[in-house]
Amino acid sequence: MARQDFNDLLTFLTIARELSFTKAAAKLGIAQSTLSHTIKRLEEQMGIRLLTRTTRSVGLTEAGERLRQSLAPRIAEIEADIADLMAFRDKPSGRIRMTLSNHAFESVVWPKLERVLKDYPDIKLEVSLDSGFRNIVEEGFDAGVRLGESVEKDMVAVRIGPDWRLVAVASPGYFAEHRAPKHPHELVGHRCINLRMERAGGLYAWEFAKRGQELRVRVDGQLTFNSTYAQVEAALKGYGIAYVPENIVKGHIVSGDLVIALDDWSPTFDGYHIYYPSRRQNAPAFKIIVEALRHRGR
Repeated sequence: MARQDFNDLLTFLTIARELSFTKAAAKLGIAQSTLSHTIKRLEEQMGIRLLTRTTRSVGLTEAGERLRQSLAPRIAEIEADIADLMAFRDKPSGRIRMTLSNHAFESVVWPKLERVLKDYPDIKLEVSLDSGFRNIVEEGFDAGVRLGESVEKDMVAVRIGPDWRLVAVASPGYFAEHRAPKHPHELVGHRCINLRMERAGGLYAWEFAKRGQELRVRVDGQLTFNSTYAQVEAALKGYGIAYVPENIVKGHIVSGDLVIALDDWSPTFDGYHIYYPSRRQNAPAFKIIVEALRHRGR
């Protein structure tokens, strides 16, 4: 393939990540027609079809997926090397891409970074909010945030928040009409507010633990969200029981707007950690982000 076609590969990789010509065009700052022409030229040069396109969706063929898996880590390495070169500048700078859940962002990451980023205007932070597990190397992220127990063993992990637990909550009005469950298995008779895990596509099975006994319960109800904050709002309005992080409903519990059920079954989870490949820790901008997030409490 001609050397000048390297940009075509970068264009393909952007479309493969976004799975949308509209989003890819916006990200690259070019017209959709230009993207279509570029992909058509790349497919003709390679002699294989890389994408499946309909009027509503874009997908990867088997060959396209293999090309994505081959390109993504190599491009990530190049971007990391360029970021490392920027260490020679006087001020920390560069773009840092991070994937994490809405809860991790709102409860831990943003409260710590909003102050620090004002002191370092040349550091650009790009955040992707989702609750699924993502391969940060293949997908071009510099770091991710997960619960400590979920971090891959080959990654560097730094604790950024305290342990926390999930609690089952509902409005007083809901429990006035439906007897509060005493055991997790009784949830099957209740209206529950589900959480869909975007990347995996499935519904979160509620996890409970008591005196060494662990249970997972699949619940049902009228509403399903991909955000714990939306679950809280629905619970406040009496739509059923939500299973959400305790720290985001503490104020509602104190005010009496929400009531806890199954309190003795609520497990504690290992707090959030930022994780990343070991080579990323050398960039000054990245060091500043990690140190700002580092948990220093008990």
